[in-house]
Amino acid sequence: MAMIIGHRGARNLWPENSLEGFRKLAELGVEGVEFDVHMTSDGHLAVIHDPTLERTTAGIGPVGARTLAELQMTTLRDSTESIPSLDQVLEVLGGSSLELHIELKTDMMGTAYTGMEAKVLEAVRRHGLEKRSILTCFMLEVLETIRVLDSTIPVLASIDRRSSEMLGGLDRAIDRLKVIPGIYVAVEKTLLIHTLQQFSGVFGAERIGAWVPNDEADLRHWLDQPIRQITTDRPDIALRARAGISG
Repeated sequence: MAMIIGHRGARNLWPENSLEGFRKLAELGVEGVEFDVHMTSDGHLAVIHDPTLERTTAGIGPVGARTLAELQMTTLRDSTESIPSLDQVLEVLGGSSLELHIELKTDMMGTAYTGMEAKVLEAVRRHGLEKRSILTCFMLEVLETIRVLDSTIPVLASIDRRSSEMLGGLDRAIDRLKVIPGIYVAVEKTLLIHTLQQFSGVFGAERIGAWVPNDEADLRHWLDQPIRQITTDRPDIALRARAGISG
């Protein structure tokens, strides 16, 4: 049955991409965690989803225009914590058994951060987490760069209707994906429900995931499909749903 991955550290349970959320998720009994990385203006790595600060923090403006020190003084909404660095997150999660899905984000213009692939790889290696980490991105050029830098670390492409259209349609997107060695593919659920057979035929069920089902009926449906994983904001409901299916 499908693995359960906590999306942004289970953002519907705890503050999004927070150390608090990562610690609590590690105690919940799921198999993995997904979180997001941006590069700071001084070349460090911060864990936050959006390219701007307004939605999830008390700050304003682009993440990439701030130093790491400035970001670490920026408080998260609904929390007393600030934006964590990638090193802080890896230190917290390193003591868990969770599989780490590390998403490399783009800046507010949708441009990849220069050199971020190498910096993320270096951090993962420094913490000894290569065998538990999967590096993910919507931008295939980023995954191709990672594969050039490291031929063994797992990579995962996130796909939805918009990103597949930007690649010239679903067939062209799949053709582009399948030449990246050993790639996993996480597909947005409303696209995957119509294309599961197509994706599975190319990549195999063991390399397909669905995001982001959150209600019980939806979670039961996807947990019972022939896929590797689901990524959800409500891993607590997912665990109950999976136990019910197993029972």
